[in-house]
Amino acid sequence: MTVPRYWRNIGAYYRLEGIKCKNCGSLTFPPRNSCPKCHSKDVETVQLPRRGRIVSFSLLRSPPKGFEAYVPYYVVVVELENGVRVFGTLTDVFGEVKEGMEVEAVFRKISEDGEEGLIHYGTKFRPVARGC
Repeated sequence: MTVPRYWRNIGAYYRLEGIKCKNCGSLTFPPRNSCPKCHSKDVETVQLPRRGRIVSFSLLRSPPKGFEAYVPYYVVVVELENGVRVFGTLTDVFGEVKEGMEVEAVFRKISEDGEEGLIHYGTKFRPVARGC
């Protein structure tokens, strides 16, 4: 990803921002210039909830180029508290992963461009700790 594109998308990556259509009220992630449902360009940036539940997951052992150092890792589809579904990776996993597991968004290192390149940070999800 180029540096300008990365900086343009920093709100979505760092703050889990989406859009809300002022015409039909639908919520969308990642942010776009227009509503994917009604195609209205009258949209506003909104902060999405940081908690949700895992809808689907997969354990990756053969990652895409650039992510070989992180295997194995889980990719997840999370349905946030407001119903918006987001794709991400799971971190801080110390037990069984299952559908319906409650997770929360956290800020983590995603990748880096070589040893002296740009470090990419963003949102990952981790299981919500239950009482001791």
